[in-house]
Amino acid sequence: MQTTIQDLGREGLQQYGVVVSGAMDPFALQVANLLVGNQRDEAALEIAMMGPELDVLSSAVIAICGANLSPTVNGERVPMWKSFKVQKGDRIAFGRPLSGVRAYLAVAGGYDVPVMMGSKSTYERANLGTVIKKDMIIHGFNVRSRPGLGLSYKAIPDYHDQTPIRVVAGPETDRFTDEGIKTFYNEPHTISPESDRMGYRLERAEIPHKNGADIWSDAVPLGTIQVPANGQPIILMADRQTTGGYNRIATVISVDIPKIAQLPPGSKIRFHPVKVHEAQKLAKEERDFFRVLAYGVKGLYVAT
Repeated sequence: MQTTIQDLGREGLQQYGVVVSGAMDPFALQVANLLVGNQRDEAALEIAMMGPELDVLSSAVIAICGANLSPTVNGERVPMWKSFKVQKGDRIAFGRPLSGVRAYLAVAGGYDVPVMMGSKSTYERANLGTVIKKDMIIHGFNVRSRPGLGLSYKAIPDYHDQTPIRVVAGPETDRFTDEGIKTFYNEPHTISPESDRMGYRLERAEIPHKNGADIWSDAVPLGTIQVPANGQPIILMADRQTTGGYNRIATVISVDIPKIAQLPPGSKIRFHPVKVHEAQKLAKEERDFFRVLAYGVKGLYVAT
């Protein structure tokens, strides 16, 4: 349905009007890379809902993390969240989505595609990155790798988790009515089919503004929740615009972005407010997790 090459995006360029892009689920991308011995910001294939069929032209070690899209090699199921070897002539395919909607396929050594503005991420609207087409050969690098490294089941995300999405209050909360703020947090929201990598539209009862929806255009970080004039919130995701001109009621904290990214249209979500220091504490814990994981595989992979 949509397979693109994504890393962690084009950082530091929003001030020049360059869209960040990058993986919708940064956690799954980074884990997949670490399991095959890559740097965690290396690019991988982001595979949405319905995966492609891939013919292996050279043996390699790969890992598939994120959504369980029933991956197979030569018709046999293969493990998720664990590195394994594929051989020349193998065919990788995907089937029915069992949990989540976006999977990440990392290959040891990474993909040999052009770096544009410091990133391999694809943003088709601006013709940035490599667009994947039928019968295209995606080259990699010849590295010696060790398969069989997996993530503890306790650390694997549960995409069926119904706990509320944690957010910090936005800078324009005073521009919404008290009733609007109350219903934003206390009532469920439904993800609209009109959702994509740019943003997730939410369907719910209208959230009223006090004095209109427009503000002077300002920066919009990942997870910003805007509320335009129709009162229907929009969560801005990886391919979001660099600035926005609607009131910002809240921002999804970084560690909960993957929860949003793995929800299919029609899913219902609730929001829970947290303080900035709590969001920072959780982000630090996730960063420490990646450091421990990277340290655990250090020295196991030697380039040839």
